[in-house]
Amino acid sequence: MAAVAGSILRRTGIDVPEPFRRFLEGDLESWLRIEEYREGGNLVVKAEVPGVDPEKDVDITLVGDQLRIAVRREEKSEHKDKEGYRSEFRYGSFSRTVTLPVPVDQNEVRASYDDGVLEVRVPVPEETATASRKIPVSRGSAASGPAAPGGPEEENRYVR
Repeated sequence: MAAVAGSILRRTGIDVPEPFRRFLEGDLESWLRIEEYREGGNLVVKAEVPGVDPEKDVDITLVGDQLRIAVRREEKSEHKDKEGYRSEFRYGSFSRTVTLPVPVDQNEVRASYDDGVLEVRVPVPEETATASRKIPVSRGSAASGPAAPGGPEEENRYVR
C-alpha cells in the first residue's frame, strides 16, 4: 500500500513535503527523528545518529531562524554461509530543519556527539509576557481614523 501511494505521487508530480512523502512510501528509517525541548535558556535539539563520525558525517548550519542538521550514513553488513553470500548496504543523507523562535547569534550555538546521540544547544531568550491592551470596538466607520469636523459623529453629538 505504501509503495503504491509513493509511486502514484511520483507519477502525478504532486509536491508533497518530505516527511509525508517518506511516510507514504514507507521510508521512515531514512527520516532524521529529533527531540526538541527548552532547558535553562537553551533550545535543545537531539537526534539519534549512531555509527557516524561527527567530524566527517554531520553538517549543522544556521541561516536566520532555520537550524538545519544533515547527516550522511553508510552502513555495511556482510553475510557468508554455506548457502551463499549476501551483502547489504544502507546509506544516504538525512536532514531536518528546525525553525527557531527568534534569530540567534551563530557563535553561541554548540553541538556535541556522545554514544550515538547528536545534541545541539541554541541559546534563546526566555519568552517574556507581552504587554496587552484592550482595543475598543466602535460602530460604523469610526475605526478608519479620527472623526472629521462636521462629520457624522459631530452631527450625532448634537442630535437630541
